[in-house]
Amino acid sequence: MTTAAIKSQHIVAVGGGSAGHVLPALPILDELLIRGWRVTYVGTRSGLEQRLTAQLGLTYRGIFSGKLRRYWSWRNFTDLALIAAGFVQALAMLIADRPQVVFSKGGFVSLPIVVAAGLLRIPVIAHESDLTPGLANRLAAPFLRVLCVSFPETRITLMRGKTLYAGTPIRRQVLQGDAQRALQRWSLDARPLLLVTGGSLGAAPINEAIRAALPQLLSTYQVVHVCGAGKTIGVDQAGYTELEYIDAGWEDLLAAAAIVISRAGANALFELLALAKLNLLIPLSPKASRSDQVMNAEFAEGLGMSAVLAESELDTKRLMAALAALVAQADTYQAALRTWQRPDTVAIVVTEIEALIRAD
Repeated sequence: MTTAAIKSQHIVAVGGGSAGHVLPALPILDELLIRGWRVTYVGTRSGLEQRLTAQLGLTYRGIFSGKLRRYWSWRNFTDLALIAAGFVQALAMLIADRPQVVFSKGGFVSLPIVVAAGLLRIPVIAHESDLTPGLANRLAAPFLRVLCVSFPETRITLMRGKTLYAGTPIRRQVLQGDAQRALQRWSLDARPLLLVTGGSLGAAPINEAIRAALPQLLSTYQVVHVCGAGKTIGVDQAGYTELEYIDAGWEDLLAAAAIVISRAGANALFELLALAKLNLLIPLSPKASRSDQVMNAEFAEGLGMSAVLAESELDTKRLMAALAALVAQADTYQAALRTWQRPDTVAIVVTEIEALIRAD
């Protein structure tokens, strides 16, 4: 399809609830904008998705959304009303705008848009980051023409369309970090940098373990610790930098890091693999999730590319032992990381989007 033909095309993208449902969509939407597409992004009314997509200069719309919980809560009943309201909004929006295609990155806000698009016979393509599909994508499966997955092993029941291994989109800037900029911005010294992150929302168990282990950690490393919004406690210690959240400059910290301690969300994991970073994964406990992070971590551990420490075993002694073992086997891990072959996910997904336009 020529660029001239694309210029009149309109895509509605949707995904939200956390940064993990937005950030992987940005490289795809950026490429579509470069090709002349008109892009509307639909997210929650909280403002998180709007803030994350603002850099692209696209049209943003917020709708009502209810969380799809897997546990008992009275809010499951009130959120049904929010989901219904979101569906009405989605239906009205798609009837008015009539986009040629819908791209879903999952999260609870995506379901009303996907179902409405399916009823209106608007082609829907989705991307699933985790090894095991999230609830929103599982419920949306009957309405999908194409599901792009990050792991070759991923399967989804009730999927009538095509499932395609595409990998995970990596933001261009993540691959272009400058270690020297990080050294200057955060006044880092010559010690190896240990970068710690619990994800966009932070992780209390990781935060507590890192703070308890600081005396031992700072004897070897300087530590930059991304704690999550509202989760810093004002620790003032030489060699330790405490941050709530970081967007600009994250790629530079990754470039400078000798070791990264991270949750095992697919987006974070694939960034670490793409950058061949020594990493210690502490996946979210199955008690607080659907075990997707545990499975992601097991995948990387099985390839010899990540060390893994279960959250249930997280304490100062085991943390220091896991780091010591990682360093002792650094050459082995780095040799495995150099074998990682990253698919050109953006090209694969955009090609599928254009194919849907031609076929419809």
